[in-house]
Amino acid sequence: METFDDIYHRAAKRKGGEKALKGLIVKPLLKISNDKWLEEFTRKIFQSGFYWSVIDKKWPGFREVFWDFNIDKLLMMPPEMLEEKSSDERIVRNFKKVNTIPANASMIHFASKDHGAPFNELVAKWPSTDIIGLWAWLKKHGARLGGNTGPYTLRKMGKDTFILSRDVEAYLRVHDIIDGGVQSKKSLKAAQEFFNQMHQQSGLSLQEISQIIAFSVGDNHIQ
Repeated sequence: METFDDIYHRAAKRKGGEKALKGLIVKPLLKISNDKWLEEFTRKIFQSGFYWSVIDKKWPGFREVFWDFNIDKLLMMPPEMLEEKSSDERIVRNFKKVNTIPANASMIHFASKDHGAPFNELVAKWPSTDIIGLWAWLKKHGARLGGNTGPYTLRKMGKDTFILSRDVEAYLRVHDIIDGGVQSKKSLKAAQEFFNQMHQQSGLSLQEISQIIAFSVGDNHIQ
């Protein structure tokens, strides 16, 4: 198995040096609002399978239709109003995805209530050494938050997480760290153990390590 230094130096070489590489790496910074969490879960759910530019263009309409993703208001919304909102021309009209909004509002609300703290605190305290456990929790308790949807939302909101992107997955397969389905329990556990080891070697966040691995492989050389 490669050491982290091997990966880092190859990524730096491909990106034009250490300074250039460091400029590409984004460090995590956690945000806090329950409503903001719901908005970002919803955005990532709608981005899946759509052109992101289409969703971004429609997003002001989403915020208008769903009261800026105010969880208290959304939890009081009757089913017939949800159905009416799902056909509003200001949003992308996909009832199955619209239906995730009250479902995930409920998840966030009751998680906060059960833990006696904002949802953000639950996420913030979850150990990065078991980030796949948080992925599994979101998949189990949320709506359409499996696959990379949950992890991409976590990263967007600042939770330290790696992403099993195509480049990262390819690296893990080439180096015989995972085999079989990338979302299988065996593969996820192996990936987590690998990233934990890289963290111990480098002292960097999972997010930084994930980005460096992606930059060290694939078709992303400096021209």
